[in-house]
Amino acid sequence: MAQIIQAAHLCIDMQNIFARGGVWETPWMEKVLPAISEIAARYRERTVFTRFVTPEQPEDRPGRWQGYFTKWKAATRANLGPRDLDLVPTLSRYVPPALVVDKPAYSAFYGSRLADLLVEKHVGTVVITGAETDVCVLSTVLSAVDLGFRVVIVEDALCSSSDTGHDALMTMYRTRFHGQIDLVSAEELLETWRPE
Repeated sequence: MAQIIQAAHLCIDMQNIFARGGVWETPWMEKVLPAISEIAARYRERTVFTRFVTPEQPEDRPGRWQGYFTKWKAATRANLGPRDLDLVPTLSRYVPPALVVDKPAYSAFYGSRLADLLVEKHVGTVVITGAETDVCVLSTVLSAVDLGFRVVIVEDALCSSSDTGHDALMTMYRTRFHGQIDLVSAEELLETWRPE
């Protein structure tokens, strides 16, 4: 794999709402947290954490999102605890200098300032970790490809509440997007990425 340069670590939605006991608990988040923490610790100034910020009420979102948040009313801000949308404590300690970008939908690029922020920092490669492989990570990865970024996915730093969904996406990345997406382990990333 080519050396990783002009990169930013984009960590998707590692929030309390997805942690153990959260409304959208992702059971193996704890398994990938050490790898993500090591990457964030090494590249603090190059790390951007995203937070999926739910609406106050279902009707605060357009179209099909209203039905989604009616089903998941427990995940609306009116029903969440004050820290449920925060980053998990293991990662929040890196902010600052790491940045946090809030988003209202699955893709980290939709309705956020992320694309402009990456352009300002002269980023050409996004290194992606986080949750969930087959929802917000997927949407963010495809948006990054569409925007022309080189995408590097850290395989052992992703998690999902669906093993089937996770495995299907890893297969798809290898077989359908191998020209635009690189897959690496956290160890390979740490050996390959040299901060500018």
